[in-house]
Amino acid sequence: MEHRKRYHRHVRQGRAGPIIIEGPIPPEQLRTYTLHRDLDAFRRPKEQHEALVEIAELPEGRIIAAVDGETVVGYVTFHYPDELERWSEGGMDDLVELGAIEVADEYRAQGISKALLTTAFEEGQLDNAIVYTTEYYWHWDLENSGLSVWQYREVMENLMKIVGMVWFATDDPEICAHPANCLMVRIGPEVPLASAEKFDKVRFRQRFMY
Repeated sequence: MEHRKRYHRHVRQGRAGPIIIEGPIPPEQLRTYTLHRDLDAFRRPKEQHEALVEIAELPEGRIIAAVDGETVVGYVTFHYPDELERWSEGGMDDLVELGAIEVADEYRAQGISKALLTTAFEEGQLDNAIVYTTEYYWHWDLENSGLSVWQYREVMENLMKIVGMVWFATDDPEICAHPANCLMVRIGPEVPLASAEKFDKVRFRQRFMY
């Protein structure tokens, strides 16, 4: 599979000034930035920064970020599935995970998440891939958002639909562990039927379910 990485840079006006939406960001450029102190949903900001650089170094990896000055205030990651997860079982080189999307608290409600996603898919960069994301309610910031678990689920679904990702059924135990969890998928228009069929076998271990 060809990994198309076509760098784009957009300037949008935030509440306190211009914010740059850019990517996929090369690792050497990403190293010069710092992560906002509130980007700690997955690990401490310094450790998360190191993880983002490692993803950017991967052939398939890509980081799209919102940058204020030299500070990353939001990002979205793309990479192959973790080897320990069921999504890697098919050995598919055209199956890519949208692993994380995070925006610092003070920068939310400014359309940054939408801008990150649309930049990631710009110019058909991921049209030859199946892109999926696993949404787990325990990763959602319910406390600071003030939303219920179902309201947050609706927000995440609507966000992913912006780039054509839709709900897909699965018998994955982690997703089935709570009714608010979900699998969202976009099958690019250039993905061969054989890959779509292989993905069906990955998301359902019980063959009678599809």
